[in-house]
Order: sequence, then structure tokens, then C-alpha cells
Amino acid sequence: MNLTRTISNSGHAPGFLYAGFNQDYGCFSTGLDKGFRVYNCDPLIEQARVESADGGFGIVEMLYRTNYLALVGGGRNPRYPPNKVIIHDSIKGKPVLELEYKSNVRSIKLRRDRLAVVLSNKVFVYQFSVEPRLLYTFETCDNDRGLAAISSEPNHGVLVIPGRQRGHLQIVDLDSLGYQWPSTTTAPGSNNEINVNVSIIAAHSGRLSCVALNRDGTKCATASDKGTLIRVFNTMTGSLLNELRRGMDRAEIYSLAFNHDSTRLCVSSDKGTIHVFNLDPSVVVDHHTPKRGPTYGEIVVYPASLSAKEHGLTDSGNRGSSLSFMKDLLPKYFSSEWSFAHAKIVTESRCIVAFGEERNTIIAICADGSWYKFCFDPRKGGECTRESFERFLKNED
Repeated sequence: MNLTRTISNSGHAPGFLYAGFNQDYGCFSTGLDKGFRVYNCDPLIEQARVESADGGFGIVEMLYRTNYLALVGGGRNPRYPPNKVIIHDSIKGKPVLELEYKSNVRSIKLRRDRLAVVLSNKVFVYQFSVEPRLLYTFETCDNDRGLAAISSEPNHGVLVIPGRQRGHLQIVDLDSLGYQWPSTTTAPGSNNEINVNVSIIAAHSGRLSCVALNRDGTKCATASDKGTLIRVFNTMTGSLLNELRRGMDRAEIYSLAFNHDSTRLCVSSDKGTIHVFNLDPSVVVDHHTPKRGPTYGEIVVYPASLSAKEHGLTDSGNRGSSLSFMKDLLPKYFSSEWSFAHAKIVTESRCIVAFGEERNTIIAICADGSWYKFCFDPRKGGECTRESFERFLKNED
């Protein structure tokens, strides 16, 4: 959640520039106009604080819970130029690596063996080490949002970035970027060195607004700038696995996140509602629960003799329309899969979400400096219960 590229909102905490989860969603980092901080997600505990009167940080990307952070300057008075990536060692308390580019850095994605730096029209992928080596440079369509996602599973490296055409995705097999040394006539990092395995998915007709990967990189979730449909793809085959409806009206999707075993997906948007979708039939505990239709809270009792689909449940256990059996005759809306559970954020500010370490919980980090923990019923779904609320950024901070 990069707040340096958004219109100022009176609900945003003063000096709050950036928030992002680490790779396993156990921690989150914040960039401020006078330093940065790192927090444990649940329970909410501040774990590190660096004060800097010299300027602000627009990106603070963690590498799990290690001592390495990737930093980019931001705000009205950037600590570092916004076209530089600084790898900061929190044990040594100083930068250990610096990478410079011709244009501003939009985002950074890390895993233990790879570093991806995202610019507006290019993505640079490095072997992540004390002396990083540029492995490949990818071209993308305009990507001022810095959209990218990288798998965290150590045995399977996958990177997803926008394609060269609007609405397209590039699925990059990072394991195919071997440690090949260039010949004396080839410049380091040249794309002529390596035959990289890349596949293209035409995900949406409009511009992409959000992307996410599961842990092992086998599933990718996408949203477009329209924000009504979320699509989940198999990254190995490019096939569409799920098409999920957030709503009918246009919305800006702020974040997408898979749970640990990739059976659920949570979504946050500017509508102030967090949606939880089921992706796998195995999470459907009871096919004989009452129908849950598109209207939140609607409970309609049908005769017990009806089948699960006639109850309005989809195969994945999400809510569906009672008229879905007529999907071949009615508009696509009536065959949509609606969220299984939902939670409401009492704020107009931006918000990123992820599943908590405790089962059936959601953690939300908001631009007004607030932290939420919600619980949902894995069997009934519906409205989530707000279990905890705190402010990690206060006015006196």
C-alpha cells in the first residue's frame, strides 16, 4: 500500500507513506516521513523503529523476519532518491547495497534467492546476494502502480507482472533464470544470455489493478480497474480456476491475499468491505446450510429435498443466486460466485488485508493507522466478528 501515489485523504494518518506485509503475512512494515517501523501482526507488537530526521521512506519491503529490508525514499523529503533501491541491514544499522535506475522505483519484491525491482515499464530480476547479479529485464505495459507478486515457497520461484498488453499477465518461472555467466561479448543481465520460461495470460480486458500469488506460485489472483470481478488462474496451465464477483459497481481493489493452503482468498477495496471467497470444494463443510444469496444477511429456507446447487451454494461454497440454474438464459450476473464471508472497515482510508496465523481470522492494516482482527465462521460465513482493534500509529507518534 503505497500512499505516496494517492490523493491526500483526511482520514490518512499524518506522515504515513507505506504499509506492506512480509512474505508469510506474519509481520508488516510501515514507511513514514521520518523513518520506518516493523510490527508483528498478531498480537500487534512494534518490533523495530528507525527514526530519520533526514527524510521519508515510500517503500519498506521485508525479507521474511530477517535483518534485511529493501528501502526506497518517498514523501515530500525522501531519505533516498526515489530512483534508488537501498538494501538495509538492521543488525549493522546501515545500508549494505545500493541499486540505481533511470526512473523511479514503483515496487520491490523479495525472496531469499531473487530480487525484483519494478519500474513503470520494466522489471529487473536479480540473483539476490551480497553482490547481486542482474539475470533478466522484462518489459511491461504502463505500470505506475508497481504491480507484481512473487512466490515465497523456496522450492518454486514464480513472478507475476503485467504483460506488454493491457490486462495481460506475464508468468515468469524464476527457476529458469540460472546462474549463467555471460560471454566476453555479452553485457551482464542481457536477455540474450538466458532462455527464460514465460507464459502469458489474458486476464482482463481492462487495465490490471491488483495481483497476488499463493505461496508456491501455482495460483494467481487478479483484478482489473473496474473492480467487479476477481479471477484466479492456474499459473502452470493458464486456465481459469475461479471467477468471483466482488460487486456490480466500479471499485478500486486495494489488496488480494491467499490463505496458507490456498483454499480461500480475501479482498479489500475502496468500498470499505473485506470479502472472503472460498476457492476449494473441500472447505464446504455442510451442503445443507440455508441458501446465501447476493444480498448480505439474506437467509431463505428451502425444502430439505433440494440439492446443494438448488440451495444457491456454488461448488466452491460461495454464495450464489437462487436463479443460477437458469444461467444459460439469464445475464452472467446470475451465475456469479459472491463472497462467502465479509467484514466492514469503519474508515474511508485505504486498507490491505491478509489471513491471520490463527485459523479463520483476517488482519487488516489501514492508512489511518488502525489495525483490525476479524473472525469468520468457516461453516456459515456471513458477517465476520471484529475481535480486536488497535491503533499502531497515533497522533503523538
